[in-house]
Amino acid sequence: MIKRVTFALTVLALVAGCSSGVKLDDVPVEDKTATSTMGGANTGANSGSTGQSGVAGVDLNQSGRDAAGPVGVSRIVYFDYDSYVIKPEFQSLIEAHSRFIKTGQGRKVMIEGHTDERGGREYNLALGQKRAEAVRRSLGLLGVQDGQMEAVSFGKEKPAAQGGTEDVHAQNRRVELSYR
Repeated sequence: MIKRVTFALTVLALVAGCSSGVKLDDVPVEDKTATSTMGGANTGANSGSTGQSGVAGVDLNQSGRDAAGPVGVSRIVYFDYDSYVIKPEFQSLIEAHSRFIKTGQGRKVMIEGHTDERGGREYNLALGQKRAEAVRRSLGLLGVQDGQMEAVSFGKEKPAAQGGTEDVHAQNRRVELSYR
């Protein structure tokens, strides 16, 4: 009887020690996909001319150097299949972005989570959100203020590449950092 009680207490202590107070499965999922109401050629943001709406386009190459982020640093963090764990090789990229964001109080970053095409829409939106939140938490631990970051998920809705190969899937499992 004492052995059973001791064993039960040992198992209970192990289970309690392995648990975490962080609820990773309860991440809110938001679908912030944008739809365009403008049609025709040369009416996009980079056109630099006035479209039928009478609104002039914005030349992204000349306005706001901060929009691109830190010079010479990628804006994409890639993930393994069905994972939202940040790989060690992307730590220096996240550190460079945190330094860049912290040097300008007005800088804001959109952290966009993406997945490959495998899996259902809801599952991929949740996985994309977990990926974005993982990067947001890493930036926060490096001193970036919450008000300077927003994490959103696009799931599988905005692939970087088309196709069904593993290389294409790997390109789509990502988080992109874009500055506003």
